[in-house]
Amino acid sequence: MNLTDIYIQKRIQGGDIKEFEKLFHKYYQPLCLHAFKILNDMDLAEDIVQEFFYQCWKNRQNLHVTTSINAYFYEAIRKNSLHYIEHLNVRKQYAEQARNSETEMEDGGQLQEIGLIELNKIVNLTLERLPDRCSRIFKMNRFEGKKYREIAVLLSISVKTVEADMGKALQFFRETLQEYRNITSKV
Repeated sequence: MNLTDIYIQKRIQGGDIKEFEKLFHKYYQPLCLHAFKILNDMDLAEDIVQEFFYQCWKNRQNLHVTTSINAYFYEAIRKNSLHYIEHLNVRKQYAEQARNSETEMEDGGQLQEIGLIELNKIVNLTLERLPDRCSRIFKMNRFEGKKYREIAVLLSISVKTVEADMGKALQFFRETLQEYRNITSKV
């Protein structure tokens, strides 16, 4: 790490917004292009970079760059982009499992009316147990058919926050429905 990078880091840790804006203007476009090479989606690349800069500023007092700022930024964007791809793969696997479950239900016959009512109760109870924003995001996506970007705009949050909350909600549903399956399989 050179002296200029140490100076810049200290200024930003001290809350110097002008120094931070200089970094933002210098690195924003190149980092977007770097993320685009990984994600093949410029809107998503911009979201990743914007979220990165937001987190850098928000956590500036804990910012400890041990390499050059340039290397730190590029590596962080690479990791964030790959993490997003991993998150998408998990969502795809979940969707595939859901489709397979639907097929199994159709092949195995119709659900009894009582079982469906009970399952609806479990879904509603699960939604009530989720944090408000998580529940709201889940309903907007799954019940109203809104895309993550639309939800982010409507709630004035980042797409990454929407994705994180959906991930939490889906994990919570998986756990709750697994408990339900365990109970019903014993009956």
